[in-house]
Amino acid sequence: MELVPTKRLELYSGRSHRGLAEEIAERLGVQLGEPNLKQFPNGEIHCRYDESIRGADVFIVQTHCVPVNDSIMEQLIMIDAAKRASAKRITAVCPYYGYSRQDRKASGREPITAKLVADMFTAAGANRIVSVDLHSGQIQGFFDGPVDHLTATPVLVTRLQEEASGDLVVVAPDAGRLKAAEVYAQHLNADLASIWKKRSKTDSSQVEALGVMGEVEGRLCLLVDDMIDTAGTIVAAADRLAAAGASEVWAAATHGVLSDPATDRLKNSSISRLFITNTLPLPPEKQLPNIEVLSAAGIIADAIDAVFEDTSVSEIFGGENQS
Repeated sequence: MELVPTKRLELYSGRSHRGLAEEIAERLGVQLGEPNLKQFPNGEIHCRYDESIRGADVFIVQTHCVPVNDSIMEQLIMIDAAKRASAKRITAVCPYYGYSRQDRKASGREPITAKLVADMFTAAGANRIVSVDLHSGQIQGFFDGPVDHLTATPVLVTRLQEEASGDLVVVAPDAGRLKAAEVYAQHLNADLASIWKKRSKTDSSQVEALGVMGEVEGRLCLLVDDMIDTAGTIVAAADRLAAAGASEVWAAATHGVLSDPATDRLKNSSISRLFITNTLPLPPEKQLPNIEVLSAAGIIADAIDAVFEDTSVSEIFGGENQS
């Protein structure tokens, strides 16, 4: 007897950002499955899939937003349930990868938690990870299976090309973001500059921008970063650019974490427009008038489709997603 196997894509979502998962499902032309997630009185999480997923290609979408530990644990439980239900292949789709900033030991007696999270995904049964703009490319090496590292740069650049005009300069908020800023500058046909900063040794949320490297006086400055958490870095950089004579300061970032006191800092900063994507949900109390949220669902859906069809993910981004 000879059987021809059929491929079946099943898409599920955790509870951290269901709106993004629904948008991804709509773009893929599939229905979100029902994982029947519930929480016991003591906080433990339970999952039971409604339908058989035996032999299916299962994609489990969960962004690691607040509460981060609950978001990660919920996704791990969903992966374990899928593995025990005999899914053929399980892909963890993490638009924002939790603990990504703990990717190295900056001093003695510290963990490398980004590696620990990757190990937990392996132990749970994930065969593959899809994520957007990891804090550093080396995190791809922490997971034993394939990692598809997507970038939201095309989403942000397309919008910026529509909005930005005149004399534009792209600014890296610190030396570590120079490579990403250079990509933006090439796409926007803009000049490049950088901020020289110093972070407090006692309080990592306190940042001092010491100077500007590049010509910014009288020009529209665009700060680019992978994430904005407490907004200390981006606000200090924007204020330094304004002091250096920038005509206007905009900012763009993939992940709008916006932990307190980010919104207060942004309200009182020199940033007139901020562009972020919806890899993380933006609560109503953090929706400032100058923040524009762009959808990353398209690039994630395209990547899921490529993984399912066993075609190239890199070609979607022209090879610019490998850093």
